[in-house]
Parts: sequence; C-alpha cells; structure tokens
Amino acid sequence: MSRTEARILVVAATTAEARYVPADLPLVITGLGKTAAAALTARALAQYDDLSRLVVVNVGTAGALRSGLSGLHEPGEVLNHDVNAEAIRALGIDPQERLVVGPGELTLATGDVFVTDPVLRARLAERAHLVDMEGYAVAWTAAQFGVPVRLVKHVSDNADEAAMDWPALVDASARELGRWLAEFSAAAG
Repeated sequence: MSRTEARILVVAATTAEARYVPADLPLVITGLGKTAAAALTARALAQYDDLSRLVVVNVGTAGALRSGLSGLHEPGEVLNHDVNAEAIRALGIDPQERLVVGPGELTLATGDVFVTDPVLRARLAERAHLVDMEGYAVAWTAAQFGVPVRLVKHVSDNADEAAMDWPALVDASARELGRWLAEFSAAAG
C-alpha cells in the first residue's frame, strides 16, 4: 500500500502509551474508558472529508488474563465485558457485545473497570485473553463510520494487584507500540 492508498489515524488512551508514536502520524488521545474513547474517536473521524482510505489503529497497554501472555498482540475479536448482553438479548435486542476486528486468534475484553481483582480476572479469562479499557469503543466507533480498525495491544501486566504498577510499566509497552507503528506506517507507505 502506498501513502496515497492508506492513511493512518492512531488512537491511544494516554500520552504515556503514545509517547513513541511516530511524529508524522495523526494521533488522538482519548483519556481512559469507553465513553471518552468513543466520543473522541468519533470527533476525530468526523473531521475527515474522505474516510475511504483511512485505517484507525488503536494502540495501548493491556492486562493478560491468562498465564504466559506477554508482548505485542493484535486481537481478532473484542468483547464489551461491561454489558449484560444476555439480558439485553432476552429483550429481543442485539447488544453487539462482540466485534470481529481482524484475523488474530486472541480476544480482548474491554470495560470501564481497571482489573486488579482476581475473581473478575478469572471470570474474564473464561471469555478473553487480554483486557483493556478502550479497544471495544474505538472498534465500535470506527465500524459506525465504516472505517477499518486494528487493535494493537502490548501486555503491561497480568490484570492483578501488580497492575497498580502500571505507571512504571507503561514506558516499555509504549516503546514496543511505537516500533510497531513505525514498521506498519513504513509498510503502508
């Protein structure tokens, strides 16, 4: 793909996660959580006159819900874990709690809870591999605009009590995310 064929919009929750995003890429910092991520992603997408060649790339940290997961991942599916999907479905409404975002085999669970509780972690691990606070909202918003999305997450912690050390861990993740974006941008251009 040449630069005339693809444009990249990078979306991250925090400046710490986006510290190493290449300077030539447009960047949106949303803040934490699904509401902020959806609103600011929508605002950014609404500013484009032509979305036909745009791809949204959501980069950020994630907690590993299962043992042995580390490094960089591109989930193929994202799950809104905050919604009571079964109750909503019983009302005859599709809650769209799962979105396919790519060919990857891992599932990312997104919710407004910073996961440190072992009971919640175990419950989420039954349905997902990773957990974050924005991926689903960015993916859902991009889909509403008809724009492809890629979720690129770097494991910063194990979604347990050690996750409270996130401020000390985020820089290592941000470096890896920046490297991935530089390679992706070069391949797209």
